[in-house]
Parts: sequence; C-alpha cells; structure tokens
Amino acid sequence: MTELAKTFEPGPIEAKWYAHWEGEGLFRPERPDAEPFTIVMPPPNVTGSLHIGHALDNTLQDVLVRIARMQGKDSLWVVGMDHAGIATQMVVERQLDSEQVKRTDLGREAFVERVWQWKAESGGQITKQLRRLGASCDWANERFTMDPGFSAAVTKVFVELYRRGLLYRDKRLVNWDPRFQTAISDLEVETKDTPGKFWTLRYPIEDGSGFVEVATTRPETMLADMAVAVHPDDERYANIVGKKLKQPITGRLIPVITDEHADPELGSGAVKITPGHDFNDYEVGKRAGFKPAEMLNMLSADAHVCQTADGLIPADLIGLERFEARKAVVALLEAEGALVKVEDRQIATPFGDRSGVVIEPWLTDQWYVDAAKLAVKPLEAVRSGEIAVVPETWKKTWYNWLENIQPWCVSRQLWWGHRIPAWFDADGNVFVAETFEQAQAEAGDGVSLRQDEDVLDTWFSSALWPFATLGWPEQTHDLKRHYPNDVLISGFDILFFWDARMAMQGFEFMGEAPWKTLYLHGLVRDATGAKMSKSKGNTVDPLGLIDRFGADALRFTLAAMESQGRDIKLDEKRVEGYRNFATKLWNAARFLAGNGVGASASIKAPDATRPVNRWIIGEVVATLDAMNAAIAELRFDGMADAIYHFTWGTFCDWYVELVKGSFDDETRAVAAWVFDQILVMLHPLMPFVTEELWHAMGTGPTT
Repeated sequence: MTELAKTFEPGPIEAKWYAHWEGEGLFRPERPDAEPFTIVMPPPNVTGSLHIGHALDNTLQDVLVRIARMQGKDSLWVVGMDHAGIATQMVVERQLDSEQVKRTDLGREAFVERVWQWKAESGGQITKQLRRLGASCDWANERFTMDPGFSAAVTKVFVELYRRGLLYRDKRLVNWDPRFQTAISDLEVETKDTPGKFWTLRYPIEDGSGFVEVATTRPETMLADMAVAVHPDDERYANIVGKKLKQPITGRLIPVITDEHADPELGSGAVKITPGHDFNDYEVGKRAGFKPAEMLNMLSADAHVCQTADGLIPADLIGLERFEARKAVVALLEAEGALVKVEDRQIATPFGDRSGVVIEPWLTDQWYVDAAKLAVKPLEAVRSGEIAVVPETWKKTWYNWLENIQPWCVSRQLWWGHRIPAWFDADGNVFVAETFEQAQAEAGDGVSLRQDEDVLDTWFSSALWPFATLGWPEQTHDLKRHYPNDVLISGFDILFFWDARMAMQGFEFMGEAPWKTLYLHGLVRDATGAKMSKSKGNTVDPLGLIDRFGADALRFTLAAMESQGRDIKLDEKRVEGYRNFATKLWNAARFLAGNGVGASASIKAPDATRPVNRWIIGEVVATLDAMNAAIAELRFDGMADAIYHFTWGTFCDWYVELVKGSFDDETRAVAAWVFDQILVMLHPLMPFVTEELWHAMGTGPTT
C-alpha cells in the first residue's frame, strides 16, 4: 500500500493519471476478439472552448465508454473537430482586421492558407480542455472534417446524391446574413423580441372603386410586392378578388388573390405578398403560380436596395441601406396619403447568432438536398425500434420534423470549407464530379469551366461523422467492426440539424442506422432554472469548477442530475458537495489502510460468518444490481444515486462505524473486497480519485 496524503487534492492526481492513461494507450486497448462498443463524440467547433453543455455531453459519453471498457469490450470513442465554416472564417477575418487586411486583399487561396495556419497555432484548444474533464477518447486517431480522407468522403457523398437525383440546384428563399453575405441555417438564427412598429398602408383598387388596407412590420419590402391576399371565405373582399391594386410609390399593378394564409381576424384581413422577402409569402406566391425566377428581389447581398426586374423602384431609393430605405419609403407613403396609421409593437426579429445583424429572407440560387426522400428510412427506423430513442418522449418531435421536412440548403457563400464539386460552362450548364478532370471529361475538351465558388454547410460534412471517421468510402477494418455505433449522446437542440441528418446519410450510404440508440439530454441551466447566456452573466465555466472542486466532482454532479432529458439546474453547492464526497472516499481509504486493509485478494466475495460482514456483502450485491439496471436503462442519475448512497451511507456511516475496533482477518478481507467494489462501480463517474485509490491500496485482485 502507498501512504495517502492527509488532504485530498484533485489537481495533481488528475494531471498524473490522465497523462498515464493517454501515454500508455489505455483508451484504445487492443481487443480484436472482444465485442465492439462504439460511440462518436459530437465534433466540437475548432474555434470552440469547453462550455458546461460540452461538459455534460462528454461526461455522459465517457461514463458509457469507461463502463464498456471495464466490461472487456473493444471500446472505441471517436473524437475529432468540426471545421466550423462561418465561425472559423469570422475568427480569422477578425484577426486580419487587426492587421488592417481584408480577405479579399489576400484572395481565396491565400486566405484559406491563413486559416490552416490559424488552426495549427490556435485551433483546437477544446481538445486540451476535454482532457481536463477526463474524456477517454481515442486521441491517437483524432479526426478533423477538413482532413484529406474526410474531405474525400464529403465530395463523394455530394456527387453520389447528385447522381441519384437527391441533390439539386434551385432558387429559393434562405436565411441570408448580410454581414457575412452567406446563407445560414435555422440553428444560426436567434429570434428576439425587439421594439418595432406596425404600419398600415392603403392600396387603391385600379378601377377607382375603393382601397384595400394592409399592415406590415417591414414597409420597405412593399417595393417588391407581387399581390395582396385575402382569405377565400372572407366575404368582405369577394367582389374584388381577381382585380388589380395600384401600388403606391412604384405604381405596380398587383392582383388580389385568395389564400388561407390571410387571417380574417388579423388586422384588415388582407396581407401584402412579397414572395422574394418573406418565407410565408414565398409559399403563398408559389401557390398563386409565381415561379421563383419571376419573384421580385429588391435587396442586394449586403441588404441595400437594388432595382427590381420591372424597373419600377424610383432611382433615389436605389442603393439605400435597408433601414435607411424604410425611413425613405415611409416618408414617400405619407406624402402620397397611403400611410393610414403607425402602431408600436414588439416584433419577433431574426438575428445572425454570430454576426448580430438582422437576417433577411433572400431569394437566391443554392444547392439543396431532397431531405423528404432521405427522411423515409429514419422515420421507419424509429417507428420499428431499429433506432431506440431515450427518452421516448422525443419520438414525437422526430416524427413531426421528418414528416414535414423541407429541402435542405447545403451551400454557403464562404471561402473556408469543402468547396462544392461542381463546375459551370459559359452557358450555365453544370458538371458535378469528384475532380476537375472528371468534370472536364463530361463537358468535353476545350470547354472552359469554372468551379462553383460556394462551400458546403458544415452540417453536411458532420452528417457523415459516424462512418466517414471510420475510413469510408474505403471498407476499413474499423468501418466493418464499429458501424453502426452503439449509442449517440446528443443535446435535443441539434436533433434536427445533426442527429436526423446522420440518420439520413447513414441509411443512404451504409444501408442501416448510424447508431442503435439515440440518447437526448436536456440543457444545463443556472441554479434558478434560467437559460445560461453571456448577456445575462449567468454562464458557468466548467474549467473554473474543475480548478476549484476537481473534475470528478463536476462529472459526478452532471451525471447525478441528468434525468433522461430534463434540464439540469446547476448549483455550485452541488459540485462542492460531491467534492466532499470524494474527500469522504479518500478519508475512508486512509482509515482502512490504517487498519491493515489493502486491495482485495479476490474478485469473488470472501467467505464471511460475522453478521455485519454478511450484511455488507449483501448490500454490495444489491448496489451492483441497481447499478447494472441503471446502466441498462441509461439512467445516469440512477447510477450516481446507487453508488453515492451505498458509499456514503451504507459503507462509511454504518459499516465502518460498526467494525471500528474489531478488524479481524475476515473483516479486513471483506472491507477490502467491498472497497474494491466501490472503486469499480464509481470509476466511470469519478475516474481520477478511484484510479489513485486503486493503486494506493496495493496489488489488485488475482482471482
């Protein structure tokens, strides 16, 4: 036995044991004949740093992979990083700004080179932070979504989807970020209530028989109106349906149409339809027979007014920034007598989560995946039980989203990322191929080709994570052995953006689900239950908690509070309490060692005749049963609860007190075995202190 220090200090212990585990390759022991167990870490952004959500997500994964490893399985925890297109480009552009350099000054090739340089020097800090948490990943085979092998998989999937008719180019509305001048996903849009106004406008009927009033929160967009819609059952407007209205300012004649989108109970019951600048209006416009190519666009990529196809916007409005244009349009409407009233309102406004600017619905040509067709098998897999969802309450959300799924926009107007493998000739014909040479062969000798400037959405590449990280499209040993994965642990907030898309691509390219079980955990909130945000000042730094209380205490807190999808109210006192639990364990080990108790000589429970020893052995068996049941049901709170109450209450407060002063050989053997069992059960949750005590107690079991 090794003499333990009087005071438990987690910092040095954590540094020592993590270096040992990783250095000895213990996170991926060679077990070629063992049952495989596989889990993939949701790849954190290369720009990221460890936040409390990462700490929860990765603690739960680490608990499962350590259990599987202790069960003798061939355990693989795939780790890597996402290239995070828009976030990384923003970081590097900000760096260039400090040098008074624009990316356009460098050009695309030099800028991308600069990003790779930044990654080598500064990217991936989060992987060092994950080590602080105790994440026992297969670091020797760390992946990156822009690695050559992974990039080849991304290119192949794009080309294959195109050839299968599941990927195409189309003109549709997208969430457009005017600052970064790129389409962004719904996940990158934050909707906030902001003070705004409701402008009511009057449009005269062409034949002079009256007016129609419409209300809008964005009066500047009236410059691109194409219709006014009323509900088909609204008798107030039955006599003017099909007539034309004369739009103020532009003089454009627009039809009165019927559509159920118009709510008779809201305002006047008539709504202006601007299909090129509103998602609802886009759908109304399509139903009315407007083709996307015919829809009017009144904004440039940087959200300044541009001329519409019919040339009716007055010249003095052209070039105005959108909010300046709003003031000018309102003034012109007022001058014409077309402004009826203005009301103050709180308006739900979309903002880019990184740019901070108001997002525009913008009509543009993009690449789309036919998500509805790819959603069929993931839907059936959850219905049939091929994919188990824990907790089952999330099945309804899965069904609802996949049954109503829209085409997936996968192109982004950035320089950092997987450049789209498509080439255009002078006539606009497109040639999709894995290489330029293949595209040229399709186009024919002498045909001049230019590659698409866009890159792919990072969710497109990360959707391949469960199989591309294992070497696909090559049929590697790891791919054959570790696909499908066993469990995916994910926050419910990326159920659509990542989880469902992995299922789509897994079925399409591997023929089966990417994982057997999908476990969705809740959010970590502050002690009052409020959502954490930097603006509220209530965020929690997991590294700060580790510095103060140790990684084991934080891990145990998160596991103990994870109750299958319910949000966690994180109170620092709870972390402090589990630090005290680790200290209690430490002191118990010191007490046992002081009474001649070391490591157990056997895996089996020793023979016992004393009632107190027979009782504690029975309690161990009951706790093991409770632990195993919790593991089988993925009840992390159940695991923590079982071992905590046994260790603190049953063992320390009762058994140790009962045997004080009466340590005979039988009691020493039983106490040693029980303490070994505690360390084994607790290890996945608190790996550092248990490893230290396991070695300090002496030679482990031999039989």
